[in-house]
Amino acid sequence: MARRTKVVGIAGRFGPRYGSTLRKRWRDVMKRRYDVYVCPFCGAKTRMKRISIGVWQCPKCGRVFAGGAYQPITEIGSTGIIKSA
Repeated sequence: MARRTKVVGIAGRFGPRYGSTLRKRWRDVMKRRYDVYVCPFCGAKTRMKRISIGVWQCPKCGRVFAGGAYQPITEIGSTGIIKSA
């Protein structure tokens, strides 16, 4: 059976609905959410579990920490420096 979702990947389940741009944006967000990340505490490479928006848990060590809405480690959070306006 031929694969018909080569470009949009996981968003292929929506079929022709909602427009190609929105499907591709949704695909990118979901890819970041379900990617494998390195735990900042134990160093294990695993898929973090999202408990709620911005709250993540490492399945190996069980530590709960704050992160982004769709990814556990964000660009701003990795620098450690937050600039105020």
